[in-house]
Amino acid sequence: MSETTACAASPASSASLGSPGSVVSQATGRRRAARIALRGLQVLLALFYGFASALPKLIAHPTASEAFDEMGWGSAGMYAIGVLELAGAVALLVPVLQSVAAMALGALMVGAFVVQVAVFDGQNAATPLILLVPLALIAWTRRGSNADLLRLVRRGA
Repeated sequence: MSETTACAASPASSASLGSPGSVVSQATGRRRAARIALRGLQVLLALFYGFASALPKLIAHPTASEAFDEMGWGSAGMYAIGVLELAGAVALLVPVLQSVAAMALGALMVGAFVVQVAVFDGQNAATPLILLVPLALIAWTRRGSNADLLRLVRRGA
């Protein structure tokens, strides 16, 4: 056997040429990395909605109070939005609720965008739109959890 034939038949070179096992392994590795990245994004968004967004509303921080008074919603509206954001933040971390939570928070962000444009002349209108992108990604990629949630609801009813 010549050197070139022996080299081409070696296991190391066949793996580097893209044998079926290495392709499957690479794809599995990429899927795992994508799942981990998506979960990290969910945790990051949950922390944002829980601490940076809901907490100021729930403790009636002056900046939140002033904004809701300017909208005419008062403290009741501020607390209601704060509770919805906190519930969404927690639900983003619960596997069976993650897609529904992302959709609900996305709907909340659409409302926030409308309010920013209509009441505050679009001062911070980009923020809800920016947050809508990762929420849509989570809702879409985790959509399989909706079937699990539906099964749980039907079983309980």
